[in-house]
Amino acid sequence: MAAEYATFGLATAIRAGGVLADGDYQVHRDFVDFIVDGRSLLFRLSDLDAVSPLASDVPPAIFTAQVRSLLLETDAPLPGGRYVIYGCPECADLACGAVTAVILRDGDDFVWRDFAWQTGEQADLEFNGYHGIGPYRFPGAEYRAALAALLDGDRTARTPRRVLLIGARVALLARLAAALRTIGIGADITQDAGAVPADELRTYGAVAFGSAVGDEQRAAVRRALADAGVDVPHVDGIAPIVPLLVAQIEHALDDGPAGRRRLTRLTATGAAADVEVTSPCRVRLTAYRLDRLHRTRTHEVFDGVLSPGVHRVALDAGTVKGESYLVARAPGSVLVTAVTQGKPG
Repeated sequence: MAAEYATFGLATAIRAGGVLADGDYQVHRDFVDFIVDGRSLLFRLSDLDAVSPLASDVPPAIFTAQVRSLLLETDAPLPGGRYVIYGCPECADLACGAVTAVILRDGDDFVWRDFAWQTGEQADLEFNGYHGIGPYRFPGAEYRAALAALLDGDRTARTPRRVLLIGARVALLARLAAALRTIGIGADITQDAGAVPADELRTYGAVAFGSAVGDEQRAAVRRALADAGVDVPHVDGIAPIVPLLVAQIEHALDDGPAGRRRLTRLTATGAAADVEVTSPCRVRLTAYRLDRLHRTRTHEVFDGVLSPGVHRVALDAGTVKGESYLVARAPGSVLVTAVTQGKPG
């Protein structure tokens, strides 16, 4: 198949971390994604939880080596001229599986072809090839300029992975901070943002308020941030449930445009949830509720692959009765909503 010309670009992306319903953790990763003809290449690969090799948390020398590899300034890391395009977000081990492709020069152009899912040294295109993906021919000047910008220090201005936590419930904030740090997000606790140096305030990608924080204290925090020249999302904690708060903060840290998110809408009533996705992907819905003794009850209510569009998922009334919340997760996206006790519209 002849490779047709396509545009090549880069954009910041995240793999949202979180505290899962079974108590396990999912690591947060910031990375640079590949944009082909204006659309994330990752989104063309349905139900794939992966990140590119251009991750923000890799050492600078390794990051530079990855960029130079994609520019074909070094030998291919895998036999047959194959390069890792997306890999495991937890460990980056090839044994976990990776999307690979052949990258070669054709005149001044760069061609990506023969995409495959690979778990060993050799790729089996017949059984594990992505036959509907590529080949893509990228104009050399455009391709080199995009990647060279990363070598000049521009990793596409990613948002800092630190959160400032403000609230009255110290024990809850401590548990929340510990959970965030476990998944790779820095978290600090304060009662007075005005006492935090401006240079330090500029390192935060979001500010989270507990429900007990009053208007006067919120206004003081906003003034301190404005004086420091900081413009970041403010998260209003909706319930004292750590996995729920983690999901809210993960959503706030995702500053990418809606068109580059797999989850774009989530609403829920006591009878059903409506969830909208932009590309085929696995979606997991988890319900959280506080019982009469303010204990957290957690239920997995859906886990399956959804096609692009809006989908209605039936909910068990007993699972989401009273004060309940719903978290939707897809590769790279997370949404949170309170459950309204009524019939779906």
